[in-house]
Amino acid sequence: MRVQNFVSLYHNSGAFGFVPDVTTHIRGWIGPDDPTLRESVRTFMKQIPEPHVTNLVSMLSSIWREHLPGRAWVMPMSHWSYELDFGSREWLGAALAQIGIDSQLLITRNNGAAIEFQRDEVVPFERFTCDLLTNLTASDFAMVFPDHPVLVTLHHHRQLWWVTGDSELSEKLDAATK
Repeated sequence: MRVQNFVSLYHNSGAFGFVPDVTTHIRGWIGPDDPTLRESVRTFMKQIPEPHVTNLVSMLSSIWREHLPGRAWVMPMSHWSYELDFGSREWLGAALAQIGIDSQLLITRNNGAAIEFQRDEVVPFERFTCDLLTNLTASDFAMVFPDHPVLVTLHHHRQLWWVTGDSELSEKLDAATK
């Protein structure tokens, strides 16, 4: 993570940002309209048409496959114990089981250890991302492509917020919403 100029924002969590001297580009892809968004961020966002979650997952997967070669990591921006005991208790264990992960191995972890998806794991990647965007109600998850300077927040309002230090990738994100 340090190689890509990421810094941890909260101890033991999956929340990261860029070091202060990196020029970043922010792009938001939102599903339903969100009146809680400040006017200042609306210039960085595009509303994605219905079906929101299906389209967001498809666009995210396409960006990964076409422009971000390598692994994808997904992690809670809090920690696994919180999510599995409290934040997402009703559905997260089943979502993890669908992609072959035993939630009992994570429930005692007070960290944001990453779930790694390889390039040939597009189906489980899309399934888990869909479950997150469909079911998150208060928590957010992070997605990192460790070989690239980009962070994605899977926001509980059915949104994807991209932050990257790569201006070319920023342009590709813009092109994906046209």
